[in-house]
Amino acid sequence: MTEQSSNGALEGLRVIDLTRVLGGPYCTQVLGDHGAEIVKIEPPQGDEVRDWGPPFHDGDAAYFIGVNRNKRAMALDLRQEEGRELLLRLLEDADVLLENYKPGTMEKWGLGYEDVLKKRFPRLIHCRISGFGSDGPLGGFPGYDAIVQAMAGWFSVNGEPGGNPTRLGVAMVDMGTGLYSAIAVLMAAHERQRSGHGQYIDMTLYDCAVSLMHPHVVNYNMSGKVPVATGNAHPNISPYETFRTRTVDIFIGAGNNRAFGKLCEEIGAAVLATDERFTRNADRVKNREILKAEIESYLMKIDGNELCERLLSAGLPAGPIYNTAQVVEHPHTVHRSMNLAKDWYKMTGIPIKFSRTPGRLERLPPKFAQHNREILAEMGIAGDAFDDLVARGIVPDKRS
Repeated sequence: MTEQSSNGALEGLRVIDLTRVLGGPYCTQVLGDHGAEIVKIEPPQGDEVRDWGPPFHDGDAAYFIGVNRNKRAMALDLRQEEGRELLLRLLEDADVLLENYKPGTMEKWGLGYEDVLKKRFPRLIHCRISGFGSDGPLGGFPGYDAIVQAMAGWFSVNGEPGGNPTRLGVAMVDMGTGLYSAIAVLMAAHERQRSGHGQYIDMTLYDCAVSLMHPHVVNYNMSGKVPVATGNAHPNISPYETFRTRTVDIFIGAGNNRAFGKLCEEIGAAVLATDERFTRNADRVKNREILKAEIESYLMKIDGNELCERLLSAGLPAGPIYNTAQVVEHPHTVHRSMNLAKDWYKMTGIPIKFSRTPGRLERLPPKFAQHNREILAEMGIAGDAFDDLVARGIVPDKRS
């Protein structure tokens, strides 16, 4: 058995996190899960997703709790000059600054990367997450997940054929941007080992959403045909969609001729594998509705759960359609440690599984301003000096 290290893979990386809502906090939680020190700095009103419930625990919404573990929290009023001075002191030994203010805000406060941060902290990696960036036709406009889903084409390819454009039920623009941002930060940290210099990273929800529009954008660029919603069916593969069985709906994916032939054999429909309408994937896509009806004529006699187990054992991707409760309670979810629990805290686990430096839960999601005193004490600010900052609202201890 491989010996595990007690230190996370990112131990020693210090991140000052000025982000709120989802994309930025999700990025820093990923980094924090693996040992990075995350100092979450909230404005006087707090991260607004603390209020995005129900459900709540002790005043904080599950929405906030789900993306803010493994962080220390303090509050800082950056509208005040002394608040900005405290931020600059925090950046003296920081590796990364992550923020998602409206483009131009940091510059307005005298905290712009090119004019101030780059010169004062040449090794600092400054990652900004915004809706559309600071320039271009949409530059400076605000962006939320669903709005960007709509504008990046996601609505148009989601939902049932002929139905209304539909929002994806998971906030993957925000979370995808968070993941891209985590990758970008680590790339910049790796490059800094060679150059000794930090850099500015310009991340936008829009760019990430367009990048994730695969295969729809490439299909359009190659064919000139505008993609449309196909329900659960894949636009490029068949069979790759939901099928009815005698007991439950299941999803089957047969991505090549060998897999299709084996599927036909397993469901007692070998005749379909030799049918000229279904010989190649392109033929099956062209005749997808006919093929689905043919396959379901066999599946309606079969127990879907039993069939999925049999198909998986035969090396064919297939699975029943579960709701959230079934996913949380599934034995494989438990086996893979994808339920993370400590005291009252019950959230999704850590998906990145290292052999020597596994991620872990070190800190429960913080209350607003929970670590004000601790963090400032590390900067040599304590006693009356600390109390004065709180009294003047530069370091708030309660949400405004």
